[in-house]
Amino acid sequence: MAILPLDASSRRVRRPRLLTPRPSRPTPRRVAVLSIHTSPLDQPGTGDAGGMNVYVSEVARRLAARGVEVDIFTRATSGDLPPTVAMEPGVTVRHVTAGPFQGLSKEDLPGQLCAVTSGVLRAEAAHPEGWYDLVQSHYWLSGQVGWLAAERWNVPLVHAMHTMAKVKNLTLADGDAPEPEGRVIGEQQVVDAADRILANTAAEAEQLVDLYDADPAHVAVVHPGVDLDVFSPGDKALARARVGVAADRTVLLFVGRIQPLKAPDVLVRAAAAMVARTPTLRDTLQVVICGGPSGSGLAHPHALEDLAVELGVRDLVRFVPPVGRAMLADWFRAADVCVVPSYSESFGLVAVEAQACGTPVVAARVGGLPTAVADGISGRLVDGHDPSVWAEALCDVVHDRARLERWSCAAVQHASHFGWDATAAATLEVYRDALADRAVAGVRTASRS
Repeated sequence: MAILPLDASSRRVRRPRLLTPRPSRPTPRRVAVLSIHTSPLDQPGTGDAGGMNVYVSEVARRLAARGVEVDIFTRATSGDLPPTVAMEPGVTVRHVTAGPFQGLSKEDLPGQLCAVTSGVLRAEAAHPEGWYDLVQSHYWLSGQVGWLAAERWNVPLVHAMHTMAKVKNLTLADGDAPEPEGRVIGEQQVVDAADRILANTAAEAEQLVDLYDADPAHVAVVHPGVDLDVFSPGDKALARARVGVAADRTVLLFVGRIQPLKAPDVLVRAAAAMVARTPTLRDTLQVVICGGPSGSGLAHPHALEDLAVELGVRDLVRFVPPVGRAMLADWFRAADVCVVPSYSESFGLVAVEAQACGTPVVAARVGGLPTAVADGISGRLVDGHDPSVWAEALCDVVHDRARLERWSCAAVQHASHFGWDATAAATLEVYRDALADRAVAGVRTASRS
């Protein structure tokens, strides 16, 4: 997969013209990966665990397969956790003690970043000098720690935002709280400090340049991926039997954390409008919500169920707790359509996983979803979040079985371009570029002294 910096003047993706000769581009031996607020060992779909957890673990595994040793630092959330966990050969998860193990929300973590940084630096200090060649941080909290660690170790910092406060605040769901100014300031500091910033899509790269004044030469577009061995087409009837869905149901599936940002309420409201529009749908429609409360959704964990009762569609909505990857793949295969109505998505891994299983996606036209979903080919993009508009779009899709079949075939083809191997390979190229630039800077500094 290509790594494409942005041209600030044209906003088009381009390859930079090198003005000075580069030394050979080194490959890092060891990388410190920071995922402070959520562990790659956590189950995605609840709490703060989601697509980022999948991203961190999948890329780490594939970097290790390429000979790069990866240490993933995350905050310990239980006293029972061992200091280190060998996730697999070449990948170690290191639990850093910072603050109380339980009871701290993500919003509380800025007050513990000094303790986290101390734990990360202490772990490195137990090794010979120069142990880590590079720091990769995920989300702004990790970026704050990574900024200090990379500066202390004199190594490059590569940062992935995943979500951005300024973007989220521009697209807030009704009743959702805006991201605080402290996060905005913290993100800006990380953008300014990073040697490279990974953007999931060209749209996200432009947001980094436009909203955070990121240096276009330091922004690289690297698409996230999907495990094409796990998420693959399969027999719909068998999948439905495994997850307990009747063969005659029209299944609309939502997968993700239950919070206003992800907008599962839009799907529930749309389902109510669908059966009001076409009463016979009540005999076959099945809405499945797979996930757990998260973020601001924790304040009212039963709000979505209460909404379904209020709208008179509770009998049509099935709530499923977060599930492992194999069963999640079965849920995708069992569904007729995967619905992704989010107000903001930096990419939308769920959309790609669903398509890899041959399930078309109806998604909001926001963030990275226009990249994740091929509009009119593997699914449909919907403008806005008006439930009546979503109801019309979903009715149009589920009543056209021939189109669903076409989209299903195209979905598998579209998703095939997003394998994690390509993501890891592209990420490694970004690492090499960052290390090479540091080496050039070191030569220039030495020549001046």
